[in-house]
Amino acid sequence: MTENEPGAAPAGTRNIHNINARTLRTLGHPLRIQLLSSLREFGPATASGLGERLGESSGATSYHLRQLAEGGLVEDAPDLGKGRERWWRAVHDGTMFEASEFRTHADPVVRGAIDVVLHETATTHAQELNTWLGTMGGWPEEWQRGWDLSDFKIRLTPELAQELYKELHAVVESYRDRVPEDTEGSAAVRTHLHVFPRPSE
Repeated sequence: MTENEPGAAPAGTRNIHNINARTLRTLGHPLRIQLLSSLREFGPATASGLGERLGESSGATSYHLRQLAEGGLVEDAPDLGKGRERWWRAVHDGTMFEASEFRTHADPVVRGAIDVVLHETATTHAQELNTWLGTMGGWPEEWQRGWDLSDFKIRLTPELAQELYKELHAVVESYRDRVPEDTEGSAAVRTHLHVFPRPSE
């Protein structure tokens, strides 16, 4: 799983954290996942700024940021603070792990944490898509043709399913860094990928 996308995509030159049981325990809380995602997407912020963005109290965000720091997922950004302001930044660009390794872990806390991470990821994907559907009318006409909402049903073996998502990840990665940050008309594009089996009936 890289960032909020399942699977084991190649990290490339990005700073990707290969999660272990310790950091998974740290991450196994919905607000911590949201805080980390926000810092990765929008850059450094204060606890109060994150609280405003996420609709949480600064006390709650401060506590969970400290927990994330103890787990090595966020760190102080002292170069940004003024006076008593404390700024935080993400240590890594994304997170990678194989969910199956943790679903059978001997520690029930770890098994519970992976479920929290996976369900929070699914919730975030749904929220992001619904936000786009509710706001796409305000985007330029070019972007009205530049998005997609598709699903496919194909019969595969577990081995072919793994091959499929790895190849799709490679395609997405091939587009990374092709467009400079300040390119006119460009936007950050979220790409969700779900690959899972369904019963025949």
